[in-house]
Amino acid sequence: MLPPGDVFNSVCSDSKMMGAGGQPIIVLSQGTKRESGHHVQIGNITACKTIADVIRTSLGPRAMLKMLMDPMGGIVMTNDGNAILREITVKHPAAKSMIDIARSQDEETGDGTTSVIVLAGEVMSQAQQFLEQKIHPTIIIQAYRAALEDAIKLAEEKFSRSIDINNDEEIKTVVRSCLGTKMISKWMDLAVDIALNAVKTIRVDKGGINEIDIKRYCRIEKIPGGMIEDCKVIKGVILNKDVVHAKMRRRIENPRVVLLDCNLEYKKGESQTSLEIVREEDISKILEQEEIAIRKQCDEIIAVKPDLVFTEKGVSDLAQHFLLKAGITVLRRLKKTDNNRLARVCNARIVNDSCDLREEDVGTGADLFEITKIGDEYYTYVTSSKTTACTVVLRGPSKDVINEVERNLQDALHVVRNVFLNPRLVPGGGALEMALAHALVEKGKSIEGVRQFPYKAVARSLEVIPRTLVQNCGGSTIRQLTALRAKHAQSGDNWTWGIDGCSGKLVDMKELGIWDPLSVRIQVRHHYLSSCSPYSLLYCMLIRCQVLKTAVETSVMLLRIDDIVSGTKKANGGDGPVKEMPM
Repeated sequence: MLPPGDVFNSVCSDSKMMGAGGQPIIVLSQGTKRESGHHVQIGNITACKTIADVIRTSLGPRAMLKMLMDPMGGIVMTNDGNAILREITVKHPAAKSMIDIARSQDEETGDGTTSVIVLAGEVMSQAQQFLEQKIHPTIIIQAYRAALEDAIKLAEEKFSRSIDINNDEEIKTVVRSCLGTKMISKWMDLAVDIALNAVKTIRVDKGGINEIDIKRYCRIEKIPGGMIEDCKVIKGVILNKDVVHAKMRRRIENPRVVLLDCNLEYKKGESQTSLEIVREEDISKILEQEEIAIRKQCDEIIAVKPDLVFTEKGVSDLAQHFLLKAGITVLRRLKKTDNNRLARVCNARIVNDSCDLREEDVGTGADLFEITKIGDEYYTYVTSSKTTACTVVLRGPSKDVINEVERNLQDALHVVRNVFLNPRLVPGGGALEMALAHALVEKGKSIEGVRQFPYKAVARSLEVIPRTLVQNCGGSTIRQLTALRAKHAQSGDNWTWGIDGCSGKLVDMKELGIWDPLSVRIQVRHHYLSSCSPYSLLYCMLIRCQVLKTAVETSVMLLRIDDIVSGTKKANGGDGPVKEMPM
C-alpha cells in the first residue's frame, strides 16, 4: 500500500499516478481524457469568444438574421439570441455554459440574451492577457466581483430613473424600445397593447407584492390563418377541444363549472382479470355492474347541478349518455396546466374524485362558454371579465411567421412584467455601458496593486456594446467610440448619451427615447439599442442589471475552472452505469 504522500504528490497529466518503484497506477478509467492548467483556461476563453462571435451581428435594430436548419430539415430564421443558441449543437463544456446563460437570461427577464453573450465573451477575452502574464485567476476574480458590485451600485443610484407604473403611456414607451429590433416592430402598437393588457390581467396583488406568473396563467394559442392584425388578448381560456357528444350545448352563459381529475369510466382492476361466463344472463349482470358504477359517478356530478364539466381523463359513452340526459356539456382530456387556468377563471376547485364533489367546488366565475370553428378545428372559449388568467391568440399566414411573433411577444410580456416588478429604467444604445465604463476607469485609479488592471478591464469590456452597435449599422467604429468616450468625460450629466443603432451616430437617449428596465440590465449588463423611436430608452435599466450580473458571474465561474475530465461510457457496461437485471 502506497504512503499518502506518494499518492497525492505524483498525479500525472495522463491520469496516472506513480507508486513506489516508479510503477504507474491508473486512477481514472480507460477512455477518460483529462486537461488541466493554463491550457484549459485558454480553451474556455476561446470557446466563449467563438459563441459570442456567432450572434454578435444579431445585436441592435440593424441586426442580421440567422438561418438555422435542424436535423429534420426544418428552417428557423430569427435574430433572437436565445432562439439561435438553442438550435446550435456544441461540444465544448464552456460553450455549453454560455448557451445555458442565454437560456437563464431569457427565463429570468425575457430580454438581453444577445447582450449577455456578447458581454460575457468580451469579459472572458479581457482575462486572457492577465492569465498570460501569470496573474492568478483568484486575483482576476476578486477584481471582477468588485467591479460588478460597483457597477450595479452606480446603475441603481446614479444612472437610472424611476417610472410610474400606473401611467400606461410610459410603460408602452418601454415596450416599444424592446420591440424596436424585432420582426413584429411593424405592428408595434398592436403588440404593445397585447403585452400590456395580458400582464395587467394576470397581475395579482398579494400583501403589497405583485405576483405576475406569465408561464402559468398567460398562455399563447397559435392559430394558423388570418392576419397578424387579428391577434388579440382573451380574458379567459381557449382550448383546442370540442364537446364529447354532438348534441351537447356549445354555448352557455354564466355556466356552473365542475373541474375533475378523474376518469368517468368503469374502473378496471390493476391486475389482469379473467371471467368465466357459464350462463347467458351472466353477461347482463356484468354489464349491469358497469352501468351502476358509472351511473353512481354521474349522479354525484348531477347532484351539484353543473352546466359544464371538464376532466383531465377519459369519458365513457355511457357517462356521456347520462350527462347528456341531464343537460350537462362535457369536455375531456385537458392538460393539467389548462385545468389550473380554468380553475382561476371559473373560481372552481379541481376535484380528484366525483364522490368528493361539494357545492363550494363548483365554479361560477365564468361569463360565457362557447365553442367556435376556425378553419377545420374547434376551439373552446371560457371567458370572464374579472379573471386573472388570459390567453393570447396569435394569427398569421404561416407557422414560421407565428412562431417568430410568439418569440417577440414573449419578450414584450417579460418586459412589462419587469417594469411592474422593478419600475426603474436605464438608457439604452450603449449609453449605460459607456457611463459605467467611464466611472469604473476613474474608480480603478484609486485601487492599489495588481487588482486595478482586471478591474479596469471590466470597464473596457462594457464598451463592446456601443462598439457592436456601430459595427452592425455600418458606422465608423473608432471615430464614434472615441467621440462617445469624450462626451461622457466632458460632464457627468451626459450619462444618457449613446449610439443610435439605426444610423451609428451619437445621440442623447433621453431625446431618442431608448430605455431598458434596470433589472434586466444589471443581469446582462447591457441591452442592445432597442428602437429608433423616441421612446425606446426607458426599457434599458431593468434588463441591463440582469445582463451585467449574468455576464460577469459566468466569466468568474469559467475562470475558476483549471481541470476538465471527460470520459465515455462503455457499451458493454464496464465502468458505466450498472445494467438492470433481466426480468
